[in-house]
Amino acid sequence: QVQLVGSGGGLVQPGRSLRLSCAASGSIFSSDDMGWYRQAPGKQRELVAVIASGGRTTYAEPVKGRFTISRDNAKNSVYLQMNSLKPGDTAVYYCNRLGIDYRGSYYTLASWGQGTQVTVSS
Repeated sequence: QVQLVGSGGGLVQPGRSLRLSCAASGSIFSSDDMGWYRQAPGKQRELVAVIASGGRTTYAEPVKGRFTISRDNAKNSVYLQMNSLKPGDTAVYYCNRLGIDYRGSYYTLASWGQGTQVTVSS
């Protein structure tokens, strides 16, 4: 059973930075594609960043150029560096293992673990 634990969130002012971490256990991490999702109050959970097992990264348009996803396979961890934060980035952030369906769309492979709250406010 995969366990995913997010950390590193907090309250920050607009324009500042945060680095989120997600520790994974119970799976072969290095062969997994991993993603960061976020869920704002009253909104659906959305995928914001993906890092493939080979290191290729993709980002959702709202975060492109501001967020950077990375991974450390030796530590079974994935990270999200968030710069130039905006109030619209306020959400609970989660990571998950990803699969890809025949249409090229991502889907999650693990149960949702502990997210981490990010609040951007002056």
